[in-house]
Amino acid sequence: MPHATPSADFATAELDSALRGGPFHVALRAAIAARGLPLQRVQHHLSRHGVKVGVTSLSYWQQGARRPQRPESLRAVRALEEILQLPEESLIRLLAEADEDSPERRPAARSYRAHLAASDVLDRLLADLGQPAPDGGVHILGHHEVIRVGARRELAGRESHHIVRAHRDGVDRFVAVHYGDPGCSPARMAVHALENCRTGRVRVHHDTGLLVTEVLFDTRLRAGDTHLFRYGVEDGTAGVSREYVRGFGSAGGQYALQVRFDAAALPVRCHRFTQHSPAAPRGGRQELPLSGPHHSVHLVEPRARTGMLGIGWDWE
Repeated sequence: MPHATPSADFATAELDSALRGGPFHVALRAAIAARGLPLQRVQHHLSRHGVKVGVTSLSYWQQGARRPQRPESLRAVRALEEILQLPEESLIRLLAEADEDSPERRPAARSYRAHLAASDVLDRLLADLGQPAPDGGVHILGHHEVIRVGARRELAGRESHHIVRAHRDGVDRFVAVHYGDPGCSPARMAVHALENCRTGRVRVHHDTGLLVTEVLFDTRLRAGDTHLFRYGVEDGTAGVSREYVRGFGSAGGQYALQVRFDAAALPVRCHRFTQHSPAAPRGGRQELPLSGPHHSVHLVEPRARTGMLGIGWDWE
């Protein structure tokens, strides 16, 4: 009888630990790794069970960026238990044990359910724009965002500067997503092409505060080509703003976030934070000093990691 390799033993031990203690996405990731199945094969096995789930959704589930909630998704989880040779109800139990509504797990600005609703809406808006791939055919080498907070303490707008590299031929656009504060009005927002691009179709969804727009390049990229472009979003449609969060579905290049405050509305303190997923507790809190002349704070990540990263601030 062949002996298990040390790596296989480690994978099995990691899986056993994850199934006992969770959370769900860690257990799912460990189970897929222990069976040595690529996500395309997992998707194929699910289709043979009569369940349709995209590779992107599977990736998000095992990263913790999203969680299965709909009846079809829960059917997929039960099928995954069989496909991955797991005890019955093991993954379903981990889903049920997650207390989304406890204060220590709930994000400060939006509930976990609000994030789920927004992710479902975003999928539909992207599909409407013919953008099924989450990365749009480019890798982000660098992303610098500047957030403006106005005199009414509102999210007045933001400017984004991207450096991207195409990983396939024919890329000629980027889909930009703006997620306004609670109570915002996406229909009243405006998108401006600032450099090396122009705006295309725009889609909005009022209840979730989402604005999605095509940023069209002036050229069609070939695989390996790089492109720099800059665009801005004028917002100012919601009430008092208290944070700005950027989510990353996959690892990327350098990310810099700067928040500038109007001189008439300065916060008493600012901090950075990280969050593995919308359902996870926040960590990595670090106070950020407000610069005197320009009334701004910033953070820089040399290499963005999967999850969420943001800056929060407190008013008097």
